[in-house]
Amino acid sequence: MSPAPPVVTVIVPGFEVAEYAQEALDSLRAQTLTAWTAILVDDASTDGTGAIFDAAAAADPRFTVVRHATRRGLGAARNTGIDLVRTPFVAFLDADDRYTPRALERLVGTIERTGSEFAVGAYVRLRPTPDGDYVAGPVQPWVAAATDPERLGTTLADHPEASGNIVAWSKVSRLDFWRREGLRFPVGRAYEDQILAQRMYVRARAFDVIPDVVVEWRERADGSSITQHKAELPVLRDYLEALSGGIAELDAAGHGRAAASRVRLIETLDLPPLAEIARDHPDEEYRRALGAFTRTLAARPS
Repeated sequence: MSPAPPVVTVIVPGFEVAEYAQEALDSLRAQTLTAWTAILVDDASTDGTGAIFDAAAAADPRFTVVRHATRRGLGAARNTGIDLVRTPFVAFLDADDRYTPRALERLVGTIERTGSEFAVGAYVRLRPTPDGDYVAGPVQPWVAAATDPERLGTTLADHPEASGNIVAWSKVSRLDFWRREGLRFPVGRAYEDQILAQRMYVRARAFDVIPDVVVEWRERADGSSITQHKAELPVLRDYLEALSGGIAELDAAGHGRAAASRVRLIETLDLPPLAEIARDHPDEEYRRALGAFTRTLAARPS
């Protein structure tokens, strides 16, 4: 019997992730839903990432490798993959993270059943241990607030806390939603998924949230993840721009409750560690940028 045709394409971008990519691809092979295909986008890596991607494609026809001749960034790599999707559904998995075994089964199965335009699951941090291993932590409160309890066919008006789930890889979407709305990732900046996530929430006729942990998000032991570089001024600027842009999407669509929920989360979760960095930062511009952003949030109507 021939295998079932794929129903979902998983876009896996990677740059210099040879140490972790095998685990990401193994987590795809371990999926209980086997009707998937994956586009592996090597963003001009110089380590063994490309070789790992090539070996996966040689061993399993569900993998396809695409290469950028020069590094173009995570947003561009995801866009490259989106242009090649031919299945009804699309998902994203960063090449240093891991899917849980039922991730695709639960996300795809949910939107197949409900007809919603995308489904959102929970995620946990994968943190390094002193012995060089990684251990998954608990679901954090802000993640649970967005995804627990299960809500099917919901909207941002009914569930404003969903706006706190701003990562690309916790979702499975209908491809026709992306095509109809012209959704693309911003290119050339960090935190490229935050504005896009809010755009998805405000434009969807309905979406689903499920409490299942679908991704283990790696905090790299070597500190090389972009989220671990917030002390760098250019990264901070991209970060604040993404936060501001996401709120602007909610404001423009008239989702005041979701915008207020997002601001509360930023003030609770994002600002305190940035303020700690700013306190001893050698560049006064870092403090000025953060201070201006903080004042803008404080001036919003309560």
